[in-house]
Amino acid sequence: MNIKRNNSGFTLLEIIIVIIIIGVLASLALPRLFSTIEFSRSSEAFAAATSIRSSMERCRLQNNNAFAGCDTFTSLDIEDPVNSPNAHFSYGIDVSGGGENYIITATRNTVDGGTSGDTVVITVTATDIKRSGTGAFSGIK
Repeated sequence: MNIKRNNSGFTLLEIIIVIIIIGVLASLALPRLFSTIEFSRSSEAFAAATSIRSSMERCRLQNNNAFAGCDTFTSLDIEDPVNSPNAHFSYGIDVSGGGENYIITATRNTVDGGTSGDTVVITVTATDIKRSGTGAFSGIK
């Protein structure tokens, strides 16, 4: 009597090798994915900065073309963007340069695992607007 064995399927060794390959690929791809997600959060900072810039211009027009006194959200008559649900940044306005220059700084907080202290900076002069960043946002141009 000859009994045939059905040898279809995977061996334990083959399954372990596939799991190791998947683990190596995931370890290469996940850090890139997380850095891309973090960098995409800069769009929140740019949207808030756009609102702040509009309010800064209104404040300047109401103050005889001067930014003096336009350095708080109360004086700009807008809600501080940090109060929005799940805000990933806190915001600051620096008009110490006087004249037609000011700086809007968005500093990353730790919501959703962010690195506290990474910044997005928008510098507005009479002739130019420059964007820059530090930390996870250092690629901003």
